Amino acid sequence: MKIVLPLPATLTSLFVVAVEHLPSDVETFVPWRVPGPYRKAARDALDTPPALTVSHDPTPWRPGELTLTDDERRRLRRAGQHVLVSTTAPPHRLPGNVQTARAVARALALQSDGLLIDPLTASAVPACPRCPGEPRAFHLGDDWLTWDTQIHDDATCPPWDPSDTAACDCLRVTSRGLSRFALPEITLDGAACAHSLCATSLLRSVAHRLVTDQLAHLKAHPLATCHEIDDLLRIQPSGAFQGGSAFGVRLTPCGADLGEPGRAGSIRRLKVGPAPGSGQLTCLKVGPPPGFTGSLNDWLCTTRSTDLTAVDPTVDPTVDPAVDPAVVPAARPALAA
Repeated sequence: MKIVLPLPATLTSLFVVAVEHLPSDVETFVPWRVPGPYRKAARDALDTPPALTVSHDPTPWRPGELTLTDDERRRLRRAGQHVLVSTTAPPHRLPGNVQTARAVARALALQSDGLLIDPLTASAVPACPRCPGEPRAFHLGDDWLTWDTQIHDDATCPPWDPSDTAACDCLRVTSRGLSRFALPEITLDGAACAHSLCATSLLRSVAHRLVTDQLAHLKAHPLATCHEIDDLLRIQPSGAFQGGSAFGVRLTPCGADLGEPGRAGSIRRLKVGPAPGSGQLTCLKVGPPPGFTGSLNDWLCTTRSTDLTAVDPTVDPTVDPAVDPAVVPAARPALAA
């Protein structure tokens, strides 16, 4: 069966830099003080509004729910003003346009000792003072995704026993950030809480496959209004485990705010947008392929035999925005840092 993913005419991506003070006006900073290959990309994007907009607001930024460290929360409380960096472009400009926007935000944060926040992933983008800036190559594992891990309200977890996790089904893990690439978020619901790391690793490999296929489709069909994908994916281990056995994954469209049928309890649902009635698919449920006779936990254990946690399963396009932000060369594996 095919799943039809509508492609919007444009996508908007936003980054926030919370600062105590700015050493200079953003008009004089961008693009001339943006380092590396992104300087030209930022200059070109500024010349074609609204491809890139940078605005300074002399008031504190009041976010919704964020996942921050204690130090990041302290820095956010001290920040009396913020800068918004936004990019709006058609999907075929991915991922170069979002890389350029984040490169501008990263440069501003480094110059002003500010806190760079990605509202879509509900987290801060880690600072790296020794890094020259935004990486030239695009890898989904470079803080473009986060994971929301929750436990059902009606959970009655038995004492953890590696040999008997079938009695526990309280875990739900959902991605944050795939909508930036015109994709639904993905979720795995009903696993044992003891399998949280394995569940996240599995979802990460599915996300990388979806993004890789999406970018390749957008490159080949820049004017497409939809992308049809199979509801059954074959995931091939990559990197150090390239010769491992592939395994099947079934994708099922689901409502991000709906509980599992038959469950008495509830779980706080993510608002992964867009709004109901917009025609966009917001979430895909990840599960075992047809014909698998065991439980969800049994299936997770079979996929774990490929040792997904031992290597970052990223197989991402490499993009050089200095050449052309829309160009997506061949994929290559990347080992975890």
